Amino acid sequence: MERIAAALGDGARWRIVELLAERPRSVGELAELAGLRQPQTTKHLQALARVGLVTVYPLGQRRVYAVEAAPLKALERRLRELVETTESNEGERNVIARYRAAIEAESAVADRDRWADGRIFSFERVLAAPRDVVWRHWVEPDLLASWWAPPSLTVTDSALEPAPGGRAVLEYRDAEGRYRSEGRVHTAREPEHLVFDLSVLDAAGAVSFTGHYDLTLAAVPDGTRLRLGLRITDTTVEAVPYIAGIATGWGQVLDNLADAVGAFRRTTTSTKETEGQS
Repeated sequence: MERIAAALGDGARWRIVELLAERPRSVGELAELAGLRQPQTTKHLQALARVGLVTVYPLGQRRVYAVEAAPLKALERRLRELVETTESNEGERNVIARYRAAIEAESAVADRDRWADGRIFSFERVLAAPRDVVWRHWVEPDLLASWWAPPSLTVTDSALEPAPGGRAVLEYRDAEGRYRSEGRVHTAREPEHLVFDLSVLDAAGAVSFTGHYDLTLAAVPDGTRLRLGLRITDTTVEAVPYIAGIATGWGQVLDNLADAVGAFRRTTTSTKETEGQS
């Protein structure tokens, strides 16, 4: 498929295929209609023949070329698949567009340090899992790492030690580099209340901004109501991309959490049922 696409990537060869789609033609006719010299046309036809797009028919002293529909149909199917995949993932493109717009808006007001100090964000979810399961996904490192990063990022270190003074760490990476946040847990009341802060560090280890988090988990008939409050301080001008991404990023991360606790609950229930049958 890649060879077919590469062959059609040349404008002259594309024009030749267009002409052959109308009817078989000789080299001389193709050269005249495409505005090419005959040796050039012959080389293009040879390239198209190598990938199966055209077939040559010797007719006495003449050589007539015809286009083959099968490779074009295969390319059509592949392009249709790409279109369908693109359309089904339109939400990811919209996320990037919103993030870009947010960066532009924040850049317009980030004219000094502490420009965003005191800004507050709040998030709420109802998760289809008991409080103890949700709590464990916040305080157990392996479970925390399973959801605490937006798509395309991989968690390399994470901890929210559930005790006053406990370590709070989030480090993740992507193809561009590593990103680290450090802080402390201030309140931990299992399984309902967790207060902690995290300072986002730049490449030199200096603080870009600090987030102060207040997490509450309440039991409800459908599972657990999660409320997360976030207040930011210590903002630098360089923190614009981070601040711009908070709303979208936490929205994605909490979606990850909803998926993680749901999958965890199903797996745990299935395991218990299997044990009960043995």
